[in-house]
Amino acid sequence: MNKFQSDFIANLIYYREKKGFTQSTLAAVCDCSKGNIGGIESGKSAPSFELILKIAYALEIHPADLFLRNTSKSQEENNAFFKEKFFPAMKEMIENQFPKI
Repeated sequence: MNKFQSDFIANLIYYREKKGFTQSTLAAVCDCSKGNIGGIESGKSAPSFELILKIAYALEIHPADLFLRNTSKSQEENNAFFKEKFFPAMKEMIENQFPKI
């Protein structure tokens, strides 16, 4: 499981519980099975784009909120990640894609 998938799962669970939904409730609102939501939350299956939109609508969040970061982490942890890993990686990627002329 990659970091994006684990963050997606953590965010899905966080926002589902914050909304007070069980897996069954979310499944009913999204017109899918409880097994489908359970499979996504356990990492055994991946949601379709359409289901991601339904989940976000049901949880009253922007779909991007499911991907951005693990919402259970503190702001300090997130800032450290961006400073230490994300920004240097982006700089390297840009420099590799657009070498100086």
